[in-house]
Amino acid sequence: MLSSHVFVSGYGSNTMFSVSVMILIFFVIFIGIFIFIIVRGLISWHKNNTSPIISVGASIVAKRMRVSGGAEMSNQMHTPPSTIYYVTFEFLSGSRQEFHVHGKEYGLLAEGDSGILTFQGTRYISFERK
Repeated sequence: MLSSHVFVSGYGSNTMFSVSVMILIFFVIFIGIFIFIIVRGLISWHKNNTSPIISVGASIVAKRMRVSGGAEMSNQMHTPPSTIYYVTFEFLSGSRQEFHVHGKEYGLLAEGDSGILTFQGTRYISFERK
């Protein structure tokens, strides 16, 4: 009876060890993803800041938005919806680039508008209609 008790106790400690290892692995993966997202954002921010500010003739060829959230959670709680706005511009050369814009700016822009687009790297600055 003593040996079966030791066996069960040993089995339990292995289970606790594997649960601890799983929690540690989950924590390391979570922190790694968090650090990766921060580093990627900092690299993008730095690249935009070191890029020249460019003003070029362009026309608006597409607009889109991505809505996330707004789902009903348990206990009757709601998460507020979040909307991200994008506008695709076509340059005189025929190439296209999509930019994230603020909602107010999105509402002022219309597909087919032509004018001068000002941007820095992947950062939208302004669009002046002709």
